[in-house]
Amino acid sequence: MISRWLGVGGGVVRPLSVLLFLACCASEQEPPVYRIAFGSCANQSDPQPIWSAIIDFDPQIFIWLGDNIYGDIKRPMKLFGKERTIGPWKNVPRFVPSSEHEMQARYDKAKNNHGYSRLRQNVKVIGTWDDHDYGLNDAGKEFRGKITSQRLLLDFLDEPRDSPRSHLDFFCLRNQAGVYASYTLGPVGRQVKVILLDTRYHRDPLFSDGTMLGNSQWSWLEKELNGPASAITIIGSSIQVISNLSATTGPLFYLESWGLFPKERTRLFKLIANSKRDGVFFISGDVHFGEITRCDCVTGYPLYDITSSGLTQAVEKAIPPPLHLLLRFLAWLTPSTMRVKDKSCRYRSCTYGQPNFGAIEINWDATPVSLKFEVKDANGLTVTSVNRTLLDLQSKSSNSKVYGRGGKDWKYCSLEVNLPWIVRYRLLVLFFCAFSVLLLALIGLISVVASVCVKYILKCKLD
Repeated sequence: MISRWLGVGGGVVRPLSVLLFLACCASEQEPPVYRIAFGSCANQSDPQPIWSAIIDFDPQIFIWLGDNIYGDIKRPMKLFGKERTIGPWKNVPRFVPSSEHEMQARYDKAKNNHGYSRLRQNVKVIGTWDDHDYGLNDAGKEFRGKITSQRLLLDFLDEPRDSPRSHLDFFCLRNQAGVYASYTLGPVGRQVKVILLDTRYHRDPLFSDGTMLGNSQWSWLEKELNGPASAITIIGSSIQVISNLSATTGPLFYLESWGLFPKERTRLFKLIANSKRDGVFFISGDVHFGEITRCDCVTGYPLYDITSSGLTQAVEKAIPPPLHLLLRFLAWLTPSTMRVKDKSCRYRSCTYGQPNFGAIEINWDATPVSLKFEVKDANGLTVTSVNRTLLDLQSKSSNSKVYGRGGKDWKYCSLEVNLPWIVRYRLLVLFFCAFSVLLLALIGLISVVASVCVKYILKCKLD
């Protein structure tokens, strides 16, 4: 029957040939991907109205980029008392892991959210994790509960049991250590490859400049990048790849990013450059605000990183509304050499500190094929965007420059760590100036009050 249906007259068709033929036919019939949405940082206990805007965007794919739930336990900020969670004299950690039962309950709550349930009905959902759904804030390979966390995440994502990162061995343990994965979507000639990294399972401690991905994941990533070509390659990282704001906000505070592991980031950039792969860009989350960054000195074309964070957690939600303008001013003041700033931005800083999601639109019918990268607010309105064509994301040997060499002449080549110190640390300088003024004002106020009190006491004695 199969041989007749295939038109192979009377001959015997080997089962492998049949399967390969059917696989090719299925690939050719697969529709192109036109719209992709992504997001991160969704607290399962908070209202999540943003799902309506994501559904209205009508994506074919939704990508989780981490902190899909907040599974760890955050203790209150206490400077004094028996359990001090902040300050140089703190004696207990601010974050502690929750039990497997509690993690499962939080995943169930997130999965049963009405808006997210509606999205899952018609949209393919894939994803990776970050620290809070990994199980502990800022944790890496040292976290002991990561095997359990991996099982819970993949069950949340409805990962097929026969997938590489879900397959169980004889002892019911997952064969792959970590949740990294890749997907190839769309028909031949219009394929979109999505590579999702795991920046937790194998990561060395922060500031160690050790490994971010671990040997096995690095080998896997090299094979993926040097594998069959695709029109577009999206690399999903839970933390920012291009931006390194910690170089300008430290030592006041630090944000996790690939920039805290400079050797690993250089290795990643070189791997992409050596693969000669066109159409590569990043998507990321984690930082609780949205922005688009760019680096021109990695490949022969601009390399973008579209950051969307978060679906519920955002920096402006953490402070009273009267302070929003001050926060936006500080965001504008903080130097960022890689951030894309143009008229498409809602605010001058070109960051967005309210709930947001990321959006990618691909127009395969345009000549040349066009791409739109966007960060959208909870109403689906654009807050920052970039429009490019696939030709813009193809290597041009005549314009190619190697990362870290001769890049100072390019606008998006000078890293934050290379800024003059007066520019790099202007936020710190402003903080200490403001602190000094307030301290002097307080001392002055105390002096005035003390002087008035002394005069009053002396007057009372004289009377």
